[in-house]
Amino acid sequence: MTALERIASCVDGYDPDALPVETARRVIRSLLTPIATNERIAVRASLGRVLGEEIVSTVNVPAHDNSAMDGWAVRGADLNPDGETVLREIGAAFAGKTFAGVVRRGECVRVMTGAVMPAGTDTVVVQEAVRIDGDRAVVPPGQKTGQNRRLAGEDLALGRVVLRAGQPVRPAELGLLASLGLAEVTVRRKLRVAFFSTGDELASIGATLKEGEVYDSNRYTLYGMLVRLGVDVIDLGVVRDDPDALERAFHAAAANADVVVTSGGVSVGEADFTRELLAQLGEVLFWKIAMRPGRPMAVGRIGGAFFFGLPGNPVAVMVTFYQFVRDALLALAGRTDDFALPLLRVPCATEMRKKPGRTEFQRGILTCSADGTWSVRATHAQGSGVLRSMSEANCFIVLEHDRGGVRPGDLVAVQVMDGFA
Repeated sequence: MTALERIASCVDGYDPDALPVETARRVIRSLLTPIATNERIAVRASLGRVLGEEIVSTVNVPAHDNSAMDGWAVRGADLNPDGETVLREIGAAFAGKTFAGVVRRGECVRVMTGAVMPAGTDTVVVQEAVRIDGDRAVVPPGQKTGQNRRLAGEDLALGRVVLRAGQPVRPAELGLLASLGLAEVTVRRKLRVAFFSTGDELASIGATLKEGEVYDSNRYTLYGMLVRLGVDVIDLGVVRDDPDALERAFHAAAANADVVVTSGGVSVGEADFTRELLAQLGEVLFWKIAMRPGRPMAVGRIGGAFFFGLPGNPVAVMVTFYQFVRDALLALAGRTDDFALPLLRVPCATEMRKKPGRTEFQRGILTCSADGTWSVRATHAQGSGVLRSMSEANCFIVLEHDRGGVRPGDLVAVQVMDGFA
């Protein structure tokens, strides 16, 4: 028994000939070791990257108490809770400038949003609520001390950990880093992923098809899915069903990448040939997953690279990538946030036949009616070779392992495809 087989066998429910989807996910997670190499880059270049260090606030953001609204800065102690309060306006405070002077009893200052709170004030009354009578501001009852005021450090407090290693840098994190005045940030290096298609029947685009050949679409869907995950991609093209050519391709891929992804060559019959080759190059587990589409899959290591051998049918490639490879790549890239794809539950508009004992990923179209009600329906063609159905769909309808058929109106689980990137 290989080291990978020993690890996998410790997971409850492990059966390589009938592996439930959730069990396969648990096995894959148990095999992963994230990359730990960091690099220092400009903050703007860090969008989409994974943080490699804790970010501790070196300043208070905002640096001072300031106004959250346009209005009048007042002393909360001056406000009459039961009637109007008349205050004398002594000046105006603008964002970026400090008001000179101290507000005393019975006084107020006109303030703009973002202006530092004038000394002596602790409350802002919005301009719409105030009536002006010459240099007097008439404030209605019902105001609360401290309202419409942002406190110093309210967003980011000095010395506080504001971002943790393993978090992705999205637009909000980019803004947080900028608000701390950081010019550079430490991130994990990009994950390197090599991929290629296998099969004598595959032709590259631009070539004239011979009898029995098809154009290689899998490399293009794999390329698109990988690029959207922000990894560095290494496209090794089409590799023929030749032992020497495949061995060279696997050696090249493993030598230059953290992960190797292939399509084709793991189905019954093909797997015997691939199994023998991969056994010489590393440790690979061949699985029959209780799912549709995408039953055959191989997972393991080749040299120092993690390996995913996906089926050859175009839809099966995309389904297995989204259900297994996507999460594995994000984990290997160092992500520690909750990046699992959420499942929504919506009524299904179409009937679907299914027997318990496997998980099915039907291509679906999620729509919202004029009254705001969401529903989903299956696309017409569900064959694992019908790539058009993936283009028509905007979601997967996930029919769980133990579930039977679906009647119109039944609630079903849905994964929205736009959330995959």
